[in-house]
Amino acid sequence: MNTLVALAIALPAIFLTSLLSGMAGMAGGFVLIVVLVVLMPVPSAMILHGIVQGVANGSRFWFLRQHTAWRILPWYFIGVILITAIFSVFLIVADPAVVLIAAGGLPWLSQFTPARFSLDITRPSIALICGIVVTGVQLIAGASGPVLDAFYQRTDLNRFEVVATKAVTQTIGHVVKVIYFLFISATVTDGTHALLSWWVIGLAIVVSLIGTRIGTRVLEKVSEARFRRWTNVLILGLGAVVAVGGAIDLLTR
Repeated sequence: MNTLVALAIALPAIFLTSLLSGMAGMAGGFVLIVVLVVLMPVPSAMILHGIVQGVANGSRFWFLRQHTAWRILPWYFIGVILITAIFSVFLIVADPAVVLIAAGGLPWLSQFTPARFSLDITRPSIALICGIVVTGVQLIAGASGPVLDAFYQRTDLNRFEVVATKAVTQTIGHVVKVIYFLFISATVTDGTHALLSWWVIGLAIVVSLIGTRIGTRVLEKVSEARFRRWTNVLILGLGAVVAVGGAIDLLTR
């Protein structure tokens, strides 16, 4: 695909997905990785996606930093370190279709899990598991929105705490992903795609920041009840689409 055409598609997609993530703290990353994988090889798509989403999540965290649930982060980051070490040693590559089925099914599974076994990220053991699972999915599938969101649906965190805390954890996840796929590009593939130039990255970052800022402004105008209701619907809907897509891919090979 022509580089200018790809850029004309990528920049609006980056803006819209950053806007979506700014409003809901989710979903934008999954939509963007699908677009980027169509436009360029997977390693390059992962790198650009990681940079854009890392900036978007990092800025969203900065805008809402006073709402961050800091008690969750130590356990979460222990999980990140454990799974990243495993990937770095073995260079694990799982079947994307299986990952999509698991990622899409987890939000639905969490809806029917008894309260005592619920995926409540405010519990230390669950935060540790979340760090392992979410980072693993990011390194395999590029984005982990439906998986991460499943760990927040049964917490007592308010909408600002949810969005701010997810933002900081996702920022670290995207940094890890960029480093991982830069290594893959340097050692396994023939470098990066032409679209992955410094000026394109700079432009993408600016567009992402604008979309994120507008999205967080919209978040301030949404009621707590409406936020809970619509994010839950969005999570389950996106999870179903992702799981069905993975199943179709697996069955039609």
